[in-house]
Amino acid sequence: MQSSGRLQGRQAHAGCGRQVSRNLRLIVRAAGSTYGTNFRVTTFGESHGKGVGCVIDGVPPRLPITEDEIQLELDRRKPGQSIITTPRKEDDIAEILSGVVDGVTLGTPIAIVVRNKDQKSQDYSEMSVAYRPSHADATYDFKYGIRAVAGGGRSSARETIGRVAAGAVAKKLLKVIGDTEILAFVNKVRDVNSNVDLANFTMADVESNIVRCPDQEAAQKMIDAINEVRTRGESCGGEVTCVVRRCPKGLGSPVFDKLEAELAKAMLSLPATKGFEIGSGFRGAAMVGSEHNDEFYIDEQGRVRTRTNRSGGVQGGLSNGEDIVIRVAFKPTSTIGIKQRTVTREGQETELRARGRHDPCVVPRAVPMVESMVALVLADQLLQHYAQCELLPREDAVGADPTVVKQFARV
Repeated sequence: MQSSGRLQGRQAHAGCGRQVSRNLRLIVRAAGSTYGTNFRVTTFGESHGKGVGCVIDGVPPRLPITEDEIQLELDRRKPGQSIITTPRKEDDIAEILSGVVDGVTLGTPIAIVVRNKDQKSQDYSEMSVAYRPSHADATYDFKYGIRAVAGGGRSSARETIGRVAAGAVAKKLLKVIGDTEILAFVNKVRDVNSNVDLANFTMADVESNIVRCPDQEAAQKMIDAINEVRTRGESCGGEVTCVVRRCPKGLGSPVFDKLEAELAKAMLSLPATKGFEIGSGFRGAAMVGSEHNDEFYIDEQGRVRTRTNRSGGVQGGLSNGEDIVIRVAFKPTSTIGIKQRTVTREGQETELRARGRHDPCVVPRAVPMVESMVALVLADQLLQHYAQCELLPREDAVGADPTVVKQFARV
């Protein structure tokens, strides 16, 4: 988005006393609410406004997509799902306003809106005066000088509705093109870890319990840990692991726009995120090269594969066709029911016990958010890759890997 205006300026020329008037054109680019280059998503709306949603541009025409497919993803992230999530009751019904006719995309911008219904803005009256510790209240004031107090406005996780709706479209595109599957799960809550077979867990495994952990024994311990802090008015954090299966090879760019860099930016743009790892992550720093390197081989189908996957599916900034494996750390929810010291907008020290309805632990509802952001990154990279690299013949340049030639031949 752009807005422009004219500034009248006067420029003094060196060596002469006369003043020359010039018209200066000011261009302001609205920042912070749009992601992507070719598959481009803009989210809009505040937590306690009339609604939230997204506009998606660059979706290829003739892609089958329905409101039901989008609703499936929104139902996974909506509030009020269980005792360990916020009690706010929202149906989060998706309405496609444009860009789709009879369940098929037109190639024009797709607008999706979700109406807000269960706002309780009175719960945030104290926050209009005092800043909640570790929340975005103070920093929004520092930057804008004004903010939507109720529900946190744009800093609320409710903003992610637009991301998840757009992610449903991106997931469908990736499924059609490469049979790509994106699955995330909760791998840790506080100090409770899980043991999950990354190659074989399914969506049914993830959705089999309210904490979204395929390890049933660990899941119960996680639920207990969340309930323990919830009953004390406290909160806790955790980690989400995401696995991408059958990702097309070659997505990403070699220098500034490495695929892992794009994934890191996308993950750290989610509310409450504090850490990102891919493949071996920080554990790789303790290894020597022979321990960490992923050796190549040719499988029975003639494909170039790696025997291990410490790279996490990305080498040199480009996807190599192995499973992409990332982990995202989420901090404890900032808004808690315990009295804390803070300051007012007028600079007076005070105490605050925050009200409102909040998740005691964000990670169970973060699972579809992580999947959606991964899908948006890969869909954008897919379109960029196809535009640059798949227009001209390349059979003589792919060596022993026939899948590089065939991976885009599905449509």
